[in-house]
Amino acid sequence: MTVRRVNVVILVLLAIAFLIILHRNLLNLNDFLKQENSADTVPGMVLPFETDLLSGHKVIRTGDEIPVLITAPEERLGAAVTAMNSIYRNSKANVVFNIVTLNESVVHLRTWLSKTDLKHKIIIFDPKILAGKISNDPQKVEAVKPLTFARFYMPVFLPDAEKAIYLDDDVIVQGDIRELFDTSLKFGHAAAFSEDCDSSSSKGMVRGAGNQNSYIGFLDFKKEAIKKLGMRANTCSFNPGVFVANLTEWKQQNITSQLEFWMEHNAKEDLYSKTLADSITTPPMLIVFYKHHSNIDPMWHVRHLGVTGAGNRYSAQFVKAAKLLHWNGHYKPWGRTSSFSDIWDKWYIPDPTGKFHTIRRHAEEK
Repeated sequence: MTVRRVNVVILVLLAIAFLIILHRNLLNLNDFLKQENSADTVPGMVLPFETDLLSGHKVIRTGDEIPVLITAPEERLGAAVTAMNSIYRNSKANVVFNIVTLNESVVHLRTWLSKTDLKHKIIIFDPKILAGKISNDPQKVEAVKPLTFARFYMPVFLPDAEKAIYLDDDVIVQGDIRELFDTSLKFGHAAAFSEDCDSSSSKGMVRGAGNQNSYIGFLDFKKEAIKKLGMRANTCSFNPGVFVANLTEWKQQNITSQLEFWMEHNAKEDLYSKTLADSITTPPMLIVFYKHHSNIDPMWHVRHLGVTGAGNRYSAQFVKAAKLLHWNGHYKPWGRTSSFSDIWDKWYIPDPTGKFHTIRRHAEEK
């Protein structure tokens, strides 16, 4: 009987110990969940497809790689990281970011990306490749940003890719990037753009520097070299800040060489429009792809959000429905007052080095 009583006591003690351990685990789980819920309020930390942290599961990204080329100048690293974060969190596609930057920004960029799970490759751009292809005018050279020409060299940076997406850094993607990648290009076309005349982004735009929607806004049709091309001045232009490229076709047609030819030609004869503003990469692309490009869905390039009055031009419902938002124009969502900057803030990942930070000047101007 004594032995039986001892066994009963042991069993009771083990049961009590089990209940104590279970109680503590439940308390720890409750504290963990509270921390996770509070993290949702931190801008850029919302992870739509990676919320099942307790089970240790991450998004299973399927399908072939989708190459995305984006540039990252030092003063805009935050823009590039934010754009990439929005793409990654809104898709389960196997996206690989090919980030083109200058040598001086590599360490900073690597440090920042080490705090993310973005699948990426860093490509160093050598400005020497632009020698003889841009104006020798000191004032114009000062305004040239070398990385804006990176899109011209996509096949060089992505030698094994047959198709790829190029994006400016001042964008936020709200749709599944696979949909844009699956854009159908017509036979013989090396790229697909969103045209300015017919897109919802350009309706109601006022003509002027930076807001052109036809070829005459980008090229000087008084110059003989432009006249000889036989292009119609009122042809609808397109915005090269977002496009899908068939790189196999691009290489076969020597698109890069054609673009370089017109860059050199302009450096000698000044072929671009005097009201061009900062769109120096657009004119050569308009020439090379004149009536020889496919179109992407307009909702995959809702732009001009960086132009004065964008907040009045678009409704909140329309912006929410857009697949891709582009803050082209002077007002960037991380800098001066711009419309819909709260959407950009949602995907912003703070710089761990503290070098890059958003500037909300509207608070100072009130």
